[in-house]
Amino acid sequence: MDSLYAIILGIVEGITEFLPISSTGHLIVAGELLRGMQAHPWSKDMRDAFEVIIQGGAILAVLVYYWKDFLKIGTIGRDPTQRKLWTSVLVGCIPAVILGALFGSKIKHFLFTPSVVAWALIVGGVLIWLVESRKVTPTVHRIEEITPVKALGIGAVQCLALLWPGFSRSASSILGGMMLGLDRPAATQLSFYLGFITLGGASLLDLIKSRHVLGEIGAVNMLLGIGVSFVVAYLSIGWLLRFVSTNNFKPFAIYRVIVGVILLVLIAAGVLSNGNMA
Repeated sequence: MDSLYAIILGIVEGITEFLPISSTGHLIVAGELLRGMQAHPWSKDMRDAFEVIIQGGAILAVLVYYWKDFLKIGTIGRDPTQRKLWTSVLVGCIPAVILGALFGSKIKHFLFTPSVVAWALIVGGVLIWLVESRKVTPTVHRIEEITPVKALGIGAVQCLALLWPGFSRSASSILGGMMLGLDRPAATQLSFYLGFITLGGASLLDLIKSRHVLGEIGAVNMLLGIGVSFVVAYLSIGWLLRFVSTNNFKPFAIYRVIVGVILLVLIAAGVLSNGNMA
């Protein structure tokens, strides 16, 4: 059952990490379903550590998918376009780094509950619908055109995901990008880049803190989870980029509201505990 648990959560993480639908909310639902089927063999510390581990697989998928772009980092000393791009990406990460360092543990302690996540899904879905309903012509069509000032604004909006668990980091960064003039493909690609850095750093710190339970999870389960998460996330990245090239995000808005309502119903019915998950 350990391996089955690792594979299922790896699939959930890979699908949801970069789509604007909140991996947190979906991992909660998956965990509760597995617990109901008595297929939830690990302690809370093990589950928390494993979620960080499989997040690493999704982060690796970004690196592999955009490996040619990441290799260009070596040219920033002589290529002003690359220097501007990666300066903007780093600037966009600053708000989340500062907010996470100052308030991350408190936010997780007080707000990390299923009901908070459910309302974040619903409100986020409504905001996605409203942003997509505007009649605005994007002014930025390539990620290389993003300025540090725009990136800082997008990074500030990205902090919604930190302040409100379940809002979704990808949803907040994509929304921020679209509100500041990026078209959907550019906003989505920037979200991947921001996620690679912010999630990578946060995951590394969390993994160091959780190292005492890694032996209990087991190397096979960790490799299974990372591998499944990597493959599914890689496929999800490609699918999302193709999707946004010809579609808007309204289907995700509808989906978020439905999942949020389901969570609230499960809480009200007593099927899902509303206790703190931190």
